[in-house]
Amino acid sequence: MQTQIPSIDEPEFYKPRHECGVCGIFNHPDAAKLAYFALYALQHRGQESAGIAASDGSHVNIYKAMGLVPDVFSEEHLQELKGHISIGHVRYSTTGASSVVNTQPLLVRHRGHTLAVAHNGNLVNARELRHKLEEQGSIFQTTMDSEVVLHLMARSAWQGLDTALQYAFSSIKGAFSMILMTEDCLVAVRDPDGFRPLCLGRILNDDGSEGWVVASETCALDLINAEYVRDVEPGEMLIVCNEGLRSIFPWPKQTPHHCIFEHVYFARPDSEVFGINVYRARKEMGKLLAREANIDADLVMPFPDSGNYAALGYAQESGIPLEFGVIRNHYVGRTFIQPTQSMRDFSVRVKLNPVRSLLKGKRIIIVEDSIIRGTTGKSRVAALRRAGAKEVHMVVSCPPTRHACYYGIDFPSTSQLVACGRNEEEIAEYLGLDSLHYLSLEKLVEATGLSRDKFCLACFDGIYPVKPDTSFCKEALEK
Repeated sequence: MQTQIPSIDEPEFYKPRHECGVCGIFNHPDAAKLAYFALYALQHRGQESAGIAASDGSHVNIYKAMGLVPDVFSEEHLQELKGHISIGHVRYSTTGASSVVNTQPLLVRHRGHTLAVAHNGNLVNARELRHKLEEQGSIFQTTMDSEVVLHLMARSAWQGLDTALQYAFSSIKGAFSMILMTEDCLVAVRDPDGFRPLCLGRILNDDGSEGWVVASETCALDLINAEYVRDVEPGEMLIVCNEGLRSIFPWPKQTPHHCIFEHVYFARPDSEVFGINVYRARKEMGKLLAREANIDADLVMPFPDSGNYAALGYAQESGIPLEFGVIRNHYVGRTFIQPTQSMRDFSVRVKLNPVRSLLKGKRIIIVEDSIIRGTTGKSRVAALRRAGAKEVHMVVSCPPTRHACYYGIDFPSTSQLVACGRNEEEIAEYLGLDSLHYLSLEKLVEATGLSRDKFCLACFDGIYPVKPDTSFCKEALEK
């Protein structure tokens, strides 16, 4: 049964939902604890569930549950996850229902061997592969697209790890930054388009030995004092075993298509993603936006914390003072978990509160990183008007989001995006703004320092690098 999509009047789709974060540790005596801290750094990539699997070389243990990292794991849990190898995962569901059965890492035991997997991304042909595997006798335990990888690897596991990896991944299509773990090896695999980030780090153990870390973002390496070595390359299978590191490149080399939304919104500003500093890129977006918009106003402000860095760049470039016209309450839960519409509206109001004496009689520019559905933005603009703002303008540090994502971001369907079928003037009227300006696609790319052909821009221009299953929805695998 398909879950009903919330209506456009519900505030939870104000921002795109986060994707997932993955990490892996090899050759560290407290591998599970290091994975715990790495996941803590990656919490922004998924707040729905968390899990860690650890191996001592012969036995694999796993613990996972719904909730945030510090709520899921206790000291006792981590003590039970013994071993020098571990993988971890934080999740926001983009495929498969939000339930404990779909938490990751996923783990299977087959012919005396154990395999665990943690996946960031979406497989666009998962439903097709699942149906074929079920017809051939496979029994699935979850509704996750990631599980098809385990079934595919099991079919050729007897031929060795390298063969099983190449057999399984030759069949799948889409976005995958994936970490797998056997009893004695760690494997990192990144799709040939390089949609999602994945990096490799080195850590020095107390006894002088060398350990290895793989993670979605470099901020995870920083927290555990690991040295960034390089990105896992698009199309690379990196195998880390006792003999050292080795790589397989089973796909033909091609131009990558990195997700530019990592720089707009998803990645932490202290991370280096696709070789680009996220903080610098967002600040540059704000500077370029100031040149394009050229609005006369009294102050520039973000809605914390989403537009902070673009707002800083905008203020510096325009010469208009940066102020925090609304104050965020950091102790408010996520709005969409509230049971009634009236309580959801209350949570929106209590999360951000205007500074009335600062806003009264002022012409203000709100700097946002993106507008997805716009409904919460509409209520926030109304709150600024009630606080006495004379004019309210909004500038957005990316182009209008008009197309769905099939590669691991939980955008709503295209018809539910506020920019679908509306121009800037119509969106401004809907939000109650005096004016609205989006950063052009050319300037967004310029802010990153990379060329346009290096990015996936499908959510803006509708050009998909890998043909998606357009009938796909979050619950498609449950049908």
